[in-house]
Amino acid sequence: MDLKFHLKERCQLVDDALEKYLPREDELPISVHRAMRYSVFAGGKRVRPILLLAACETIGGEIGAALPAACAMEMIHTYSLIHDDLPAMDDDDFRRGRPTNHKVFGEAVAILAGDALLTEAFILLSDPAAGPVDQARRLAVVREIAWGAGSHGMVGGQVVDMESEGKDDIDLATVQYIHTHKTGALIKASVKAGALLGGAQGEQLAALTRYGEVIGLAFQIADDILDIEGTTEEIGKDAGSDQARGKATYPAVVGLAEAKRRAQELVELALESLAGFGPVADPLREIARYIVQRKS
Repeated sequence: MDLKFHLKERCQLVDDALEKYLPREDELPISVHRAMRYSVFAGGKRVRPILLLAACETIGGEIGAALPAACAMEMIHTYSLIHDDLPAMDDDDFRRGRPTNHKVFGEAVAILAGDALLTEAFILLSDPAAGPVDQARRLAVVREIAWGAGSHGMVGGQVVDMESEGKDDIDLATVQYIHTHKTGALIKASVKAGALLGGAQGEQLAALTRYGEVIGLAFQIADDILDIEGTTEEIGKDAGSDQARGKATYPAVVGLAEAKRRAQELVELALESLAGFGPVADPLREIARYIVQRKS
């Protein structure tokens, strides 16, 4: 399959839906709605919503049933980036090649924009008018995504990431926890939510959940590697910032060569988890390969 075309097509599909679901810039309160849209439409790759849609289609589900949840995932991801960039956390000046949200709108509005995106996501996820999904399945998806976003998932990983910064005695188990929670939890939730929306049960659901787990970890290891090997222009933020801050990363703990080997091993595990699916799962297969080959 032509992955580049697939990603471009799905990205446009998600962007068109986000345009519909997000509050308008001219809707009060204008400042926070502008801030929300500024970061959502800052040029993200839409990996999480695209994974959600691909998992749904792998089971034979309809995109229309999954698109609202896909948009909700991008809202949650964007909120996390806005907050991650704040002075109280990573204090970053650039994100995706543009000034970070708080640099443009101020810290207070940036915090509130993140809060609003998280809340809007769950309004969308719980809205019966947003897509043809039965209530039991909708509830399961809401719970899965909430778990992935909260203290047992992304927020928990962010806390341990901050607490580990600058420490010399961080072990692999701690890095593994950070990566599987801060980044991996939402990626896993995206895949599992898509599978649930497609009607997956039993072995199919377990296989796709496993796929989400391993590519979530692979994605963050690839990010660790990009921080070392990528340029500021390629990654859209200051290259080498992880090393400068003393972040707990795979290369810092096991070395760059071993980090690359582990990322590739995880891709192979992801492909193995899809062995029971036919060509319909090819988008998931190609995305797994792309995750460790990307340059941004």
